[in-house]
Amino acid sequence: MKIFLRSISYVSAYTIAMGCFLLLASPQEAQAQGETASTLDEVTVTARRREESLQDVPLSISVMSGDDLERMGAVDIVEIGQSSPNVTLEVSRGTNTTLTAFIRGVGQQDPVAGFEAGVGLYVDDVYFNRPHAAVIDLYDVERIEVLRGPQGTLYGRNTIGGAIKYVTRGLSDETFRKFRLSVGSYNQIDAVITASTAVSDTFRVGGTLARFTRDGYGDNLTQSDWENYNKDVFGIRGTVEWDASDSLMFRLSADYTDDSSDPKAGHRLTVGNVSGAPILNDVFDTRAGLAVPKQSVEATGISLLTEWTVNDNLTVKNIIAYRDDESWSPIDFDSLAVDDLDVPVLYTNDQLSEELQFLYTGERWTGVAGLYFLDANAFNEFDVVLGQLGTLIGVPGLNANTFGDVDTDTWSVFADFTYDVSDTVDISIGGRYTTDERSSQVLRRSFAGGISPRFGGTGAVFATTSDFNGSEEWNEFSPRVSVSWHPNAEQHLYFSYSEGFKGGSFDPRAQTTGAPDLDNDGTVTEAEIFDFMMFEPETVKSYEVGLKSSLLDGRLTTSIAVFFADYEDVQIPGSIGIDTDGDGINDTFTGVTTNAGKAELPGVEFEGRFRANDNWSFGWAIGSLDAEYKEFIDATNTDVSDTAVFQNTPDLTASGNATFETPMSLFGKGGNFAVITSASFRDDATQFEFPIPLLDQESFTLWNLSLVWEDDDGRMRVGLHGKNLGDEEYKVAGYNFPALGLESNVTAFYGAPMTVTGTFSIDF
Repeated sequence: MKIFLRSISYVSAYTIAMGCFLLLASPQEAQAQGETASTLDEVTVTARRREESLQDVPLSISVMSGDDLERMGAVDIVEIGQSSPNVTLEVSRGTNTTLTAFIRGVGQQDPVAGFEAGVGLYVDDVYFNRPHAAVIDLYDVERIEVLRGPQGTLYGRNTIGGAIKYVTRGLSDETFRKFRLSVGSYNQIDAVITASTAVSDTFRVGGTLARFTRDGYGDNLTQSDWENYNKDVFGIRGTVEWDASDSLMFRLSADYTDDSSDPKAGHRLTVGNVSGAPILNDVFDTRAGLAVPKQSVEATGISLLTEWTVNDNLTVKNIIAYRDDESWSPIDFDSLAVDDLDVPVLYTNDQLSEELQFLYTGERWTGVAGLYFLDANAFNEFDVVLGQLGTLIGVPGLNANTFGDVDTDTWSVFADFTYDVSDTVDISIGGRYTTDERSSQVLRRSFAGGISPRFGGTGAVFATTSDFNGSEEWNEFSPRVSVSWHPNAEQHLYFSYSEGFKGGSFDPRAQTTGAPDLDNDGTVTEAEIFDFMMFEPETVKSYEVGLKSSLLDGRLTTSIAVFFADYEDVQIPGSIGIDTDGDGINDTFTGVTTNAGKAELPGVEFEGRFRANDNWSFGWAIGSLDAEYKEFIDATNTDVSDTAVFQNTPDLTASGNATFETPMSLFGKGGNFAVITSASFRDDATQFEFPIPLLDQESFTLWNLSLVWEDDDGRMRVGLHGKNLGDEEYKVAGYNFPALGLESNVTAFYGAPMTVTGTFSIDF
């Protein structure tokens, strides 16, 4: 009842705010504007596997077109999080290209092998099984859709928190060439070249070359030839489309990304216990000294879409895709020249996915049914070199090496159909049955002599602390139902209920010798080790009521959603130090992933767009979320729900933008000049499930401004873009190991400082 009343209060507050906003224009003024002002462009999405207006979809969705993203000077997919309510998108700690994504409190922070993402990322309907190489630079973008809440009855992999769909532009029948150049702060130089042509009436080819470079925001004071937070990325994408007949089409796409940026190290938040190293003044500077191996990320993907229009009612689609990536990274947890807590790491991932869809459109029935299969492998190996501690305890170059290899085999059947009960009411019913099988090998070994041979060192094994092989299978049915009512052409009221499921697995960082003797019989059994290594699936039940409106003759659109999620068996990955020899000093660590228990996530989202007249337009997005654990059983079997919080989940997110446009000639050409200003606010947030004052981020606001001119033909565009003009200093990730190693290793990573970039693009 308390949560229900809170949700009602949210609705009331936003309804009052909306009413005040509309009253800003008097009836006479609104009428006058209605006679001259342009209406908003209709936003078309494919969230339900068919093209339909955003206002007609009974789901919470934020959409940004590629054109809007380019006008605002957006660089990568992370920027989408600034304008989407209850969404957090960040570059993961210690990396340049690994994505941390949370939607409505559900996500995954730690990118180690074997963990499913709480938020699904799709590029042209291909699901990314792992978050590595998922911080995608924006080019060839048709639109990006952010779907909030459980997904799975309509396409792809079941995702428990939501999905981000990156849709690339299709190929035109006309020859197309485009060049885009960006030059800005920190010696930023980005260049994107796109070209496509029709070889014949039925055959089209196209491709894009992209290069993104930037100096670091900070310096590495130990490795002078490295910069901190720099960027050096090359990308290529190619597409072939063939209309084999009037009813059969093929689309073959391939992409490759090479990230050669320097290693990114964190900013120490504590003085070194042993070295006495002071805290640096510049949060982007580091003293990280680990140089083995150098940072590198390579990712490759290929997919084939086959689309067969059987008749006016039935279309069959098949999407088969393969992706792989390899990431080498020297993560220096201590961010010092000494080897107090140095972690060179290798991640490799590969996946083969197959999806078959049957799409039906009838007089009263529309929907999709399909089959999905994924065969994936996630591998990681990393050292944990505790050099200073090893010297102290008489094991020079003490190193805990972890080898984790996780195979995933999953298949599912899904369906979702909508029936038009009348001209104003329709009902959607869907469901998904999923089988997930995980097989895992975990090998933990202790080395002396430093870096292991995998990373070019000469360390030698002196103990094996884990040699685990295990497999498990889980099966789950996830239903969805929604009811939509259109009382008139301008209003859409809906209710939806959906369930989500995220499979369990085995923690590849866990150490079997750290398994507890749960029954206190003096022996740790194989069953107790298996239970310690494994974590169970998590589930969510989500209820949502929404109202989508189009007002003032199409000049104002709004969407408000009130939701409540019942979240169970929440997977909490973490790491703890352990004392293997009983001397009171943690000399290694073990991964511990717990199914925390139960949580409730009530909240509200309110989005809108308003075209005041031919010159002025506005947009906003507000999200409020009151995520709360009801039960949180930690690794010691203690309920700590009173002190646990949801990581990366602010109570309030808000953003707004205003655009002024006016005709203006430039370069002897007629055109349009636009001033686009936006601000995004994020409330206080924690990096982990328990507050850590040093690492947690207080509320902050980012302010961006763009000045853009484009010609009347839409072929030339010139822009000047300022990002974070208030030069806010804000944390996006961190490591907390105050008791592992000797230096008190608490480090933070920060979002980009103020930057200014000039852009130029031309179609020719």
